[in-house]
Amino acid sequence: MGGCFSKPKPVELKIEVVLPEKERGKEELSASGKGSPRAYQGNGTARHFHSEERLPAPHPYPGAQDCVEAAVCHVKDLENGQMREVELGWGKVLLVKDNGEFHALGHKCPHYGAPLVKGVLSRGRVRCPWHGACFNISTGDLEDFPGLDSLHKFQVKIEKEKVYVRASKQALQLQRRTKVMAKCISPSAGHSGSTNVLIVGAGAAGLVCAETLRQEGFSDRIVLCTLDRHLPYDRPKLSKSLDAQPEQLALRPKEFFRAYGIEVLTEAQVVTVDVRNKKVVFKDGFKLEYSKLLLAPGSSPKTLSCKGKEVENVFTIRTPEDANRVVRLARGRNTVVVGAGFLGMEVAAYLTEKAHSVSVVELEETPFRRFLGERVGRALMKMFENNRVKFYMQTEVSELRAQEGKLKEVVLKSSKVVRADVCVVGIGAVPSTGFLRQSGIGLDSRGFIPVNKMMQTNVPGVFAAGDAVTFPLAWRNNRKVNIPHWQMAHAQGRVAAQNMLAQEAEICTVPYLWTAMFGKSLRYAGYGEGFDDVIIQGDLEELKFVAFYTKGDEVIAVASMNYDPIVSKVAEVLASGRAIRKREVETGDMSWLTGKGS
Repeated sequence: MGGCFSKPKPVELKIEVVLPEKERGKEELSASGKGSPRAYQGNGTARHFHSEERLPAPHPYPGAQDCVEAAVCHVKDLENGQMREVELGWGKVLLVKDNGEFHALGHKCPHYGAPLVKGVLSRGRVRCPWHGACFNISTGDLEDFPGLDSLHKFQVKIEKEKVYVRASKQALQLQRRTKVMAKCISPSAGHSGSTNVLIVGAGAAGLVCAETLRQEGFSDRIVLCTLDRHLPYDRPKLSKSLDAQPEQLALRPKEFFRAYGIEVLTEAQVVTVDVRNKKVVFKDGFKLEYSKLLLAPGSSPKTLSCKGKEVENVFTIRTPEDANRVVRLARGRNTVVVGAGFLGMEVAAYLTEKAHSVSVVELEETPFRRFLGERVGRALMKMFENNRVKFYMQTEVSELRAQEGKLKEVVLKSSKVVRADVCVVGIGAVPSTGFLRQSGIGLDSRGFIPVNKMMQTNVPGVFAAGDAVTFPLAWRNNRKVNIPHWQMAHAQGRVAAQNMLAQEAEICTVPYLWTAMFGKSLRYAGYGEGFDDVIIQGDLEELKFVAFYTKGDEVIAVASMNYDPIVSKVAEVLASGRAIRKREVETGDMSWLTGKGS
């Protein structure tokens, strides 16, 4: 996302800043030893309100006894463009040398804890090797997603050719920094029927939008509503670890929402949006007026339409309850998964340890075919077969048969009959936009909400983000695309918030996604729709490879297994605006990619 945003116009803001509980002890110890909120004038010149920059106490650390300082290396130990993990006794720090300057940052990605030293350093930022999040090396700020938190930035000084790093012990142990945020100072919060910002949908797009508004100093009322019964959670984990409990999946604790005045309405279904009067109506009749609206409703799983579809123990996976129920019922039983896309294959992989048998039914001839191509799909299929998963390909379900109302058999169009006690359906999803049909907010023929690069719909003041939108993809000639992935939803939520504040931001992130099966991860960056060739380097049999997806002369996407940080490298090259030509990847010479910082 670097370099795509114009600077916000200077604004006078009266902001009350309250740091989250964990951070408060460190950054805001007032005389009484308790954190006290401080109001201050923001002049809008800096993008984010760093407590170090703007609060009266210039020093981010409470006292010398809470800090450690150590010489970590000689100035000549690191070349430009190199990164190294160094030990400070209380924890590790990532030391980076860039353009002759040293920077010290948290060493783990706050998203899932990846070692950033194995990531990619380029254009003043480090990109995570696992899932592609990017952090500014001068500030530690999160610049591209997934994840919500930034890195701590530590002091570096050079004396007698030695590099010293000084850090607070608490920061070393926390390994993450939540940006300073404004609090809600709107008095009517919680009671009145109007809100300044209403966000429909509490997935990654909705949550990041709310957090970005607070980070940018917005202190009016924000209401986030969701069909779910839970606060925002890590939905991609549902299909990868079906046992996970809602509290383990939560993206932020309850106290966080309270501290920053982000109101969350759970099990709240919007049935109509009246754009003329700027009002929404909920299923229970509750009405709420808004001045800015973000639509991030996500999608709903497709279901089977065959005979017997109402039989018991046939599931789609959308919530933690769905996932937990599937695991409970599948233990020691026969399980059939319909659909060999990401969700279906992740579920099948997870259940092999738990179920008596796992079978996968798919219309295509190999799993992931449209996404990853024939050869990669076949290699992954082999990995599943080695783990006792049985495939029924190029067929579909014609009937679900029950015994005493509960699923007993899945009948295929090929006339095979497969024993099944539990069936999980992963055959894609449709945007959850039915409630917008009469609203005047534009929908395309498939039900997606078209937006521009600023995430604006056809109605002024109404923005949309996440799985339910189509938007212009900058580096594929502004082709209108739908990218229903976690990282993209974060990025779009952020851009929507920036434009609610008239910052004229545009979406220009490179799509990045991942899947995990049998303890192995596959990473993917780019947009491969319409690829006409796949160039594979490495060893598919051993699942140690990189696959480049090309269209004509250009590389449009990349996937890899056991080949880090190649996908993050390619994502950085694409993000810098440089096209990668097919001939560059055909030779097997990766020197154009591997440069420094590997």
